[in-house]
Amino acid sequence: MAGDNGMAWAKVDPSYVPPDVDTSKPSVARVYDAILGGKDNFAADREVAAEAVNAMGDGGSGARLNRAALGRAVRFMAGQGVAQFLDLGSGLPTVQNTHEIAQAADPAAQVVYVDNDPSAYLHARALLADDASTTVVLADIREPDTLLAMPGVTRFIDFSRPVGLILNAVIHHVLDEEDPYGIVERYKEVLAPGSYMQLTHFSDSSPQAMANEQVLRQSLGRGQTRSREQIARFFDGLDLVEPGLVYLPQWRPDEPVSLPLDPGGKLMLVGVGRKP
Repeated sequence: MAGDNGMAWAKVDPSYVPPDVDTSKPSVARVYDAILGGKDNFAADREVAAEAVNAMGDGGSGARLNRAALGRAVRFMAGQGVAQFLDLGSGLPTVQNTHEIAQAADPAAQVVYVDNDPSAYLHARALLADDASTTVVLADIREPDTLLAMPGVTRFIDFSRPVGLILNAVIHHVLDEEDPYGIVERYKEVLAPGSYMQLTHFSDSSPQAMANEQVLRQSLGRGQTRSREQIARFFDGLDLVEPGLVYLPQWRPDEPVSLPLDPGGKLMLVGVGRKP
């Protein structure tokens, strides 16, 4: 199986690339890894990452702020008693992953990562080989019914109890014609009362974000900014947690936020909603 090969090559020879990973084409997960300064990317990914950082004019700070916002949201949910997390479009393993944050608060927390990128899947399998409370599933989040029925999900997530649904920097890669609202709604439907959903999304509030959209569309074929009102629609039926839908640095910051925000700070909006 590809996953088993992934565990072997990642542990024994990090330079080896499995045959099912196409290094000539950039991937969303590896581009994000490159922007964050990770090592699990290739020349094609680094080229797109450089173009995106140049368009945003933020030196990659938006990606780092997005990662930090994820950490604060997971800590918040764990503090509310959530002990199982479904992280959709999780990307490549990097510093402060969802399972590390959740299990620091509750060692028994269960985490399922989902991504449709084989390289992200293989790396995560290798990272999590010895973690019985965390798993990774290779699936397309645009097919929620298929994904939710997969054994890798159903063995780890009990949907009769509260779940932390993570949609961190992923829904802006679902195009309008792919029914992003219907997809998110299906995931919300299966959540038990007391569940939470975290979502970050490219905002159309700055020229830099719009320029970044063009880079992603041309290089990856997807990537879409949306307005505050459009992003807020994803939280329909949920109660937004204070401070609501805000820019990345402004969601429950660990330290005072300097204003005005730089381009990286205005790249995305973030919110956390609770299912009543």
